[in-house]
Amino acid sequence: MSGPYVIRGAVVLPEAELVWRFSRSSGPGGQHVNTSDSQVELRFDLGKTQALPPVWKERALERLAGRLAGGVLSVRASEHRSQWRNRETAAVRLAALLAEATAPPPKPRRKSRIPRGINERRLREKKQRGDTKRGRSGRDWG
Repeated sequence: MSGPYVIRGAVVLPEAELVWRFSRSSGPGGQHVNTSDSQVELRFDLGKTQALPPVWKERALERLAGRLAGGVLSVRASEHRSQWRNRETAAVRLAALLAEATAPPPKPRRKSRIPRGINERRLREKKQRGDTKRGRSGRDWG
């Protein structure tokens, strides 16, 4: 592996809690496609991990509920022919998924108030425009 995969800040994916599984890939291949195990499945037990702060863990469990199987998050990678590159891809994907799931919720939007003067000016200009158009009608040209 190329080193610790940072989720956010000082929190990293713990290598001891990652479970790797390798199988034959149906993806791109060449001479050794049927003999080399190039598909990688990376599993991370989100329910039992101690690596994440409790608030992050709770947030991730809630947001990733649809992707979890018994509290375990699973990521697959089979884009590359090399098992090594697939391992890298899977680990980066898992770290990105956890970073997104543990991010704090966005601040609630505050409604902006239009200043009264601007609104009054807009209404006054609308009125003037309407009067101009009304003056163009040939009603009183007689």
